[in-house]
Amino acid sequence: MTPHADPQAGKAVKAADRAHVFHSWSAQGLIDPLAVAGAEGSYFWDYDGNRYLDFSSQLVNTNIGHQHPKVVAAIQEQAARLCTIAPGFAVDVRSEAARLIAERTPGDLDKIFFTNGGAEAVENAVRMARLHTGRQKVLSAYRSYHGATAAAINLTGDPRRWPSDTASAGVVHFWGPHLYRSNFHATTEAEECERALLHLEQTIAFEGPQTVAAIILETIVGTAGVLVPPPGYLAGVREICDRHGIVFILDEVMAGFGRTGRWFAADHFGVVPDLLTFAKGVNSGYVPLGGVAISAEIAATFDQRPYPGGLTYSGHPLACASAVATLNAMEEERIVENADRIGERVLGPGLRELAEHHPSVGEVRGLGVFWALDLVRNKETHEPLVPYNAGGEANAPMAAFATACKAKGLWPFVNMNRTHVVPPCTVTEAEAKEGLAILDEALSVADTHTTA
Repeated sequence: MTPHADPQAGKAVKAADRAHVFHSWSAQGLIDPLAVAGAEGSYFWDYDGNRYLDFSSQLVNTNIGHQHPKVVAAIQEQAARLCTIAPGFAVDVRSEAARLIAERTPGDLDKIFFTNGGAEAVENAVRMARLHTGRQKVLSAYRSYHGATAAAINLTGDPRRWPSDTASAGVVHFWGPHLYRSNFHATTEAEECERALLHLEQTIAFEGPQTVAAIILETIVGTAGVLVPPPGYLAGVREICDRHGIVFILDEVMAGFGRTGRWFAADHFGVVPDLLTFAKGVNSGYVPLGGVAISAEIAATFDQRPYPGGLTYSGHPLACASAVATLNAMEEERIVENADRIGERVLGPGLRELAEHHPSVGEVRGLGVFWALDLVRNKETHEPLVPYNAGGEANAPMAAFATACKAKGLWPFVNMNRTHVVPPCTVTEAEAKEGLAILDEALSVADTHTTA
């Protein structure tokens, strides 16, 4: 589809937005949302006819790209047949979505509890773990994001937690591994892994192992930096959990369904959690959907005991129809394999080449179509390009970088001192190279703020 300009329509959309829409995570009077007229594949466009290569996948969720015709058709067909039905009924499309998800999850995670999104998935996974163990504490990493609802925001490690943190939600934070900015004075991945696991062991020991219900980790940390764990770390956490009777929850809301070049990021590490949360890529966000994949042992806890949780729209037929169509399309079109190939052949090498040429690029990390550039003022000291949680003038260098990307037709995913390179899993080699070329230009803006 070719975008066409209709500025007057765009102005009307923006006026209505400003009058009535209350936006998330924003000071309402300081934002100026782009009015979007349409989208297709790896692109979206505004009412002025400007087209943007979506290197954000919106919120890292449009894994199969915008407006995939098979998924759109499935939603239309389901709407004509059965728009909605309560969660207590057995419905063909709900059962099929659960079956297709369970076929792809690691290990025996064969029961699926559906939610409307990732935060609700985390809420219910934590509830299941607490009920299963009879314990209350949950451990999560500082570098993490798990959602914005009550338990999920307390589990989150980044600053979005601060205004809502009750400090009484039974959550204990710890440091996960991140060699580039090591909290353990490590110099190798092996050291970082060993010391991070020791730190986790010590945290559990001082909290009391018998009080800990679960450890929740993003398999590959998403918004907090696309942090790929060092070899052996997740296996080490699994062993710690087994030794202390702690439920191991992997949050695959962002990393799942092809994003890392595998169906689930856990597949890279050979680790099976007790509970796995998902959303986003399960149907590319075409209709809100998330869920928890549940192990046989935890599912058995609720065979004769009611599970005290539910949602009016759990397993909504339109959402499940879009998931079925998404998963089938990903299989038929080898979309997961495409994400892996693009990461190996184009994005990984291309981003590492940018790092060689730009003094502002401190580190490149990622897998599949899930990458981050850690932008710095100084490569030797690793000083971030902007301070932690910077705003206003302090964040000017990152704001200028983002503006430069958009001016050239690339929509970036920027968080703190990082830009994440997260196009749809369907991105073509030509589109990936187009994005890399724009990043190359925009990074020159970031380079002007470096000191060495």
